Amino acid sequence: MSGHPVKLFIPGPVHVSPSTFAAMSAPMIGHRGREFQDLYAEIQPGLQELFDTSQPVYLSTSSAWGVMEATVRNLVSNAVLNCCCGAFSDKWYDVSQRCGKMAEALRSQWGQPIDPGELDARLSSGQFDTVTVVHNETSTGVVNPLDDIAAVVKRHPGVLLVVDAVSSFSAVPTPRDAWDAAVILTGSQKALALPPGLALFTVSLAALERAASIPDRGYYFDFLEFDANHAKNMTPSTPCISLIRGLRHKLEEIRAEGLENRYARHARLNGLVHDWVERQGFEHFAPEGFRSPTLTCVSNNRGIDVARLLDLLRREHGFAIDGGYGKLKGRTFRISNMGDETETSLGELLQALDYCLTQL
Repeated sequence: MSGHPVKLFIPGPVHVSPSTFAAMSAPMIGHRGREFQDLYAEIQPGLQELFDTSQPVYLSTSSAWGVMEATVRNLVSNAVLNCCCGAFSDKWYDVSQRCGKMAEALRSQWGQPIDPGELDARLSSGQFDTVTVVHNETSTGVVNPLDDIAAVVKRHPGVLLVVDAVSSFSAVPTPRDAWDAAVILTGSQKALALPPGLALFTVSLAALERAASIPDRGYYFDFLEFDANHAKNMTPSTPCISLIRGLRHKLEEIRAEGLENRYARHARLNGLVHDWVERQGFEHFAPEGFRSPTLTCVSNNRGIDVARLLDLLRREHGFAIDGGYGKLKGRTFRISNMGDETETSLGELLQALDYCLTQL
């Protein structure tokens, strides 16, 4: 497959379709003129539907990590409790500390979800005003029980819930209003199937009020700047116009497919990978009932040479999967089913994996 593009089935970035690239290649426009304002306004209803919110959806020219740091700087006044159950939720704790905030970690073993009961007990201390949780922890393939977690946070007045929906957004419901989340944030390169470089987030009125009371929010990621510019259908700083055009294209595709159909497609494809895991004698790293809907973290209980599997798959078939993240490298491997994939495209990957396993 030398010289040919590699089809990505990694947890992100994922494959970007030719039609999306075509939508991004239109002539450039000014970001302070009517054309951009019209573009910004046009995509708001579709984004609000995806976030299931009546609040505005802001666009940030950054990875999602920019908005993660922004959330800590804009919202944490007393202390933040970071729910940690894998590499990316652990990084939230690191970010909180680097921002100079009082932070504690509520830890679950890697491969296990956050326990709502333990969260309730920690919040009962009254010392925290913010909680962060990763909806879908890609390092371990665990999806956290957000309905239960949100219900716990609601029982503690003054505590703001922050949801990292980077790898779940648009593949499963992420209802900001129902969860009463202060912030839900995501990135472009996961289930939205866009190139990296655009973050999207929505902020509650309570979160905007909290931000107004906190000094040293900075400028680039100041929530109040995003809100003030939103009123003019603009962004605080120069936006990634090409990516936003790609986003408009994706929203049109999502509308044509239908949200419920989109959710059902991701569930079907996820089920195909799960069936393959069991058929090949592997095990799931995440427990039943808490398995990610957008990727599968496969436990290497068979003791195969994961690095060789990945090499064969790439060289012989032009597909890329992930060989495990951080301390799980080699002990697991991860297969994504998010974005534009279909039964046909995923079936081709699984067939190639079957063949590669016979060559190990």
